[in-house]
Amino acid sequence: MKGRIFSGVQPTHGLHLGNYLGAIRNWAELQAAYDCIYCIVDLHALTTVHDPRAMHANTREVAAALLACGIDPRRSVLFVQSNVFAHAELAWILNCVTPLGWLNRMTQFKEKAGKNRENAALGLYAYPVLQAADILAYKAEYVPVGEDQKQHLELSRDIASAFNRAFAEDFFPLPAPLILDATARIMSLRDGTKKMSKSEASDMSRINLTDDAEAISLKFQKAKSDSFEGLAIDEASRPEATNLLRIYAALAERPLAEVAADHAGTQFSAFKRELADLAVAKLAPLNAEMRRLMADPAQIDAILADGAERAAAIALPVLEEVRAACGFLRPTRG
Repeated sequence: MKGRIFSGVQPTHGLHLGNYLGAIRNWAELQAAYDCIYCIVDLHALTTVHDPRAMHANTREVAAALLACGIDPRRSVLFVQSNVFAHAELAWILNCVTPLGWLNRMTQFKEKAGKNRENAALGLYAYPVLQAADILAYKAEYVPVGEDQKQHLELSRDIASAFNRAFAEDFFPLPAPLILDATARIMSLRDGTKKMSKSEASDMSRINLTDDAEAISLKFQKAKSDSFEGLAIDEASRPEATNLLRIYAALAERPLAEVAADHAGTQFSAFKRELADLAVAKLAPLNAEMRRLMADPAQIDAILADGAERAAAIALPVLEEVRAACGFLRPTRG
């Protein structure tokens, strides 16, 4: 094993093809070489999800998706964040060494809070500190990230350094990024300039991991095209063609340039039919396994409970060391 990885995903309804190709498939592949810890971060989701029934259902749905896509609970630790209290306690301790100026520079808070910043929840503002606690509670050495997530990891490194300077030199390792494949950055089927997202109004803009073969085929057939002859990679003037070629290359696990060369003379309609067939062949087994798991919530719950025990066995000793470094008294009985 090369080292320990930590990564997390929020329990929100509607994981899609972009999540799978951009992150989850990579997580499954990393299990062969790394000690992997994967977390369903429900404490983070509390910044936006305030329906307990939705939180419950979404958590199981995301667990089912991860398992169906190849996360093996025998090789990796898969658990729910709120089931290991070390995350919340360590986040508070790290809050106490994190300058406000560092959080003020975080672009994600500005984007999510928008013009309503004064009414935004404190949890949204302090989100990056909890994210640092997630990683540092396991002394993870690596975090799989896309280019757009590097700022958060840099902050986690800064927070680790701040704790080390304040309390215990070299206590936390500085987690390094594992940059995920940029060619798997999947865009909307309705607008090739925007990332595929579950928040987009039209369900036709994305391939959900819960979509059956008929839905997958229909969505690719209806995907936006352009008026040029053949297919080509051109982010600026042909974003939709570029996106569909990228999806094909990612699903076929072939170089993007090679796929583009093979389809330079292919008409859009024919290419979309070929892409739909490929997507159905690749995604249908995942969809079937996900549905099987969701029909057996007891199995999902057992896997997550076991994962929480294994995660706590790693995180709680780290937290005890943190408490000692901070000078907290241990409870004693007379």
